[in-house]
Formats: sequence, structure tokens, C-alpha cells
Amino acid sequence: MLLSIFLQAATASLGVSKLGAAIGAGLAAIGAGIGIGKIGSSAMEAIGRQPEAADNIRTNMILAIAFIEGVAIIALVVCLLVLFL
Repeated sequence: MLLSIFLQAATASLGVSKLGAAIGAGLAAIGAGIGIGKIGSSAMEAIGRQPEAADNIRTNMILAIAFIEGVAIIALVVCLLVLFL
């Protein structure tokens, strides 16, 4: 019992929430980068296979990238809320 109270006090003083927020923001940025890279490579391959559909493919690619960036920004905001609240 005493050990658990000590561990709770030690972790609270070390700022584990700040570490978690930083890791969460980093993972969100990495995930968004990987997702955008996959979308870009798939779109370029699709345009190479069917050049006449380039406009439709590009439009869909930009829309998907916007959604991924939106999710990454929401994750960043949640991490900042954890950090400052």
C-alpha cells in the first residue's frame, strides 16, 4: 500500500502526462505522414495506369489527404489538452 502511494507520487512528479502527450503527438504526426505517403504513391500509380482519369484521382487524393490531416490535427489538439490541463 505504501509502495503504491509512493509510486503514484513519483510518477505524478515526473510529468508522465507530458511524456504521454509528446508521444501521442509524435505518433499522430508519424501516422499522418505514412497515410499521406501511401495515398500519394497509390494515386501516382493509378494516374500512370490510367492517365485520362488523372483529374478525378487527384481530386480524391486531395480530399483523402485533407481528412488525414484533420484527424492528425484533432490528435494534436487532444495531446495539447492533456499537456496543459
